[in-house]
Amino acid sequence: MKKILNPFMMFIIGLILGVISRLLDIYTQNLGNIFSELAIWILFGVLISINSETKKKAMLNIFPFCIGMLLTYYFVAFITKGVYSKDYIIGWTIFALFSPMMAYFTWKTKEDGILSKLISVAIVLVSILSSIILFDRLRIYDYIIDLILIYVLFFKKVKR
Repeated sequence: MKKILNPFMMFIIGLILGVISRLLDIYTQNLGNIFSELAIWILFGVLISINSETKKKAMLNIFPFCIGMLLTYYFVAFITKGVYSKDYIIGWTIFALFSPMMAYFTWKTKEDGILSKLISVAIVLVSILSSIILFDRLRIYDYIIDLILIYVLFFKKVKR
């Protein structure tokens, strides 16, 4: 895991997932929908953050992951003459810029105390509410993603 969880590898993985995500948008409806919504990226961010060795490493890992994903997603959208909106570009860019701060707090979810539980609850609520507010409703894959988030945040043990 240590070989993967470093800024360079996170950037490469982000680049690859950006291409895959955009191609899924083009060629599949259901998988494209999953990777166009916030919940799956919250799950990826949580997994990267909590499995990083330190808060600083969590912050350093998540930012290149998000930037890599954005770069290739919108590059592929541009070269395929795909439809994309400036509002989405701005929104995802803001998400990427704030991702180190979110990674810092997400890393803390594996510490003892009430603050860690409150952060965990907030992450799950943001995932659920983003699906409802931004994408009209919860779908079956949102339930699956949210159940995985609950397991990872509340039950999965992480060695540090």
